[in-house]
Amino acid sequence: MEFVIISGLSGAGKSKAASFMEDMGFYVVDNMPAPLIPKFAELCMAGPGKYDRVALVTDIRGGQTFDGLFEALTALEKMGCNYKILFVEATTETIIKRYKETRRIHPLLGRGRTLAEAVGQERSDLAPVRQRSEYIVDTSALSAAKLRGEILRLFGSGDATPAMSVNVISFGFKYGIPLEADLIFDVRFLPNPYYIAELREQTGLDESVYNFVFGYQETREFMKHLENLMGFLLPRYVEEGKTMLVIGVGCTGGQHRSVAVTRALAEFVKQKGYSAGENHRDMTRA
Repeated sequence: MEFVIISGLSGAGKSKAASFMEDMGFYVVDNMPAPLIPKFAELCMAGPGKYDRVALVTDIRGGQTFDGLFEALTALEKMGCNYKILFVEATTETIIKRYKETRRIHPLLGRGRTLAEAVGQERSDLAPVRQRSEYIVDTSALSAAKLRGEILRLFGSGDATPAMSVNVISFGFKYGIPLEADLIFDVRFLPNPYYIAELREQTGLDESVYNFVFGYQETREFMKHLENLMGFLLPRYVEEGKTMLVIGVGCTGGQHRSVAVTRALAEFVKQKGYSAGENHRDMTRA
């Protein structure tokens, strides 16, 4: 079991780190009281594998000291639960800027403290946790995408599959554009099998229709341009931090041309090493 405790300064990016780990398959619990951590770990260890990767966020929000956390860590060690601590921090100037932008209230602000003093107090209170951390990430100069990349580097599974799923959807324009699509490609300019009597009732998944669509030079040229474009875009979406990309390919009715192109595009995406699925929304509509 992979058991990670996320801690660090308020405003440094703990929530973002936790959300990225959730995208990676971790079961994430935010602000769990320290005394409950050993019980939760015991439940995870006894389970059938649903909680093989767990991340818990604990910080200063409860206003407590961290003696309870260290007692919980000692209990985890006695249980044989191997844990790691990820500590997320940033410079005081960066945190102050973020709080001013979001207009949120620092948990230690009050009692006549300035924001800078509150950040300093929190940094002092968390020093023992930082000392025990295996991983320390300073987010001062990190964009969300770069933070995600750092989390992937630290806790990724190590496989070669890029951490982004691609779903290619064929559709008919007469039924409307898929609202979830990030990119839309219109293939209504391609020769239409609908006007071939023996192909009309078939779909783009049938070999005869597929061969008809790709039997034209303009289709092959279009696919070449489309593949070059996607070869350029996909790694940049990954770098930007995108975890799901939805591509819509539309023709008039969503039965022939868009289906054939969707099938070819999904295969290309898989060949590039991405997890890719295809969905034919309107293929069976009358």
